[in-house]
Amino acid sequence: MSATARSDAPIYERLIRERGDVAADARRTAEATWQEVGRAMDFRLPRPITTRDAGLPFPSA
Repeated sequence: MSATARSDAPIYERLIRERGDVAADARRTAEATWQEVGRAMDFRLPRPITTRDAGLPFPSA
């Protein structure tokens, strides 16, 4: 059930309208973080380390 779906909890619905759906925002952030970790920890195929991976500035040509 979505937190924004109509329910028998008017106080919760009012809080969502006033403050936003914090639980849904946290869930989306956790899913995005999980996907990023999955890409960072992908050991299936070797790939070259890029300056982006190392956190270095992009080299100018």
